[in-house]
Amino acid sequence: MKPAPRHAAPDDAGSRRATPAVVVYEGKGMPAYDRAFYEAARQGMGKVCETIVPPREARTFEVPAGHFFRIVSIEGPQVGDLNLWHAHDLSERFFSGKTRALHGTHVGTGDRLWSCLPHLRPMATITADTLDWYGFDADGGGVHDVIGTRCDPYTQLLLAGTEYHRCCHSNLTRALAAGRGLALADAEPQIHDVLNVFMCTGFTRDTHQYFMKASPVRPGDFLEMFAEIDLLGGLSACPGGDCSATHSSDAARCHPLKVEVYRPREGALAAWQAPQRSAYSRSHGTLPAA
Repeated sequence: MKPAPRHAAPDDAGSRRATPAVVVYEGKGMPAYDRAFYEAARQGMGKVCETIVPPREARTFEVPAGHFFRIVSIEGPQVGDLNLWHAHDLSERFFSGKTRALHGTHVGTGDRLWSCLPHLRPMATITADTLDWYGFDADGGGVHDVIGTRCDPYTQLLLAGTEYHRCCHSNLTRALAAGRGLALADAEPQIHDVLNVFMCTGFTRDTHQYFMKASPVRPGDFLEMFAEIDLLGGLSACPGGDCSATHSSDAARCHPLKVEVYRPREGALAAWQAPQRSAYSRSHGTLPAA
């Protein structure tokens, strides 16, 4: 809990608080979501491969540009932590903070997962979400957040005084190292803030602290995305299970997740082009001198 204020409110406190809120990024200039295009491409698509992510572990997977991929609940309520990289350049990776600023604290159909600077382009577009009915509940909780980071051994030691290495940060590090033949020390710096797939989260109304509650996900639910560029994904089946009580523990009941990759129907992408890097980076190369 935060300490009580030590300073009295000024006479004009009410008017200061009453100033109107302004949305920082209204979406002008962002590419519009072409629902008809993605829906047409989804029709007749065929599965080409799948990856099972065991409980309290992580796996990497690849998705060629122009393909769809689904993260699927298959046995029970389970949340997952998702990392994304450019398959041919790990320095271009998912930028959860900018995605949050552009789309909101929780993402859904039509939203995009953006890459880091200086690239700043859509890596993937969300095309289907079987949990889109959930919206925001009475606590302000929603599904698929880009608020939280990932459970990690550093914070665990700081707050609990214990070490736990089946957390999502460690899982993703091991998976990337194994998938790309990297040493753990080289893989760890590539692990970044995540999309918390299926996780139900929000901020408390009084102290605005990050909270989690039982995920509404059930077997058969999925989050589907379209790969706008060649992707390498990393997915961890969180040790918190449905995150109703904990996220770094062997006590929670956990389940596997599945990643399915689909090829769109023949000819569906005839007019499609992969997004280019930011126009700023293409024109300037690097930041100009002050």
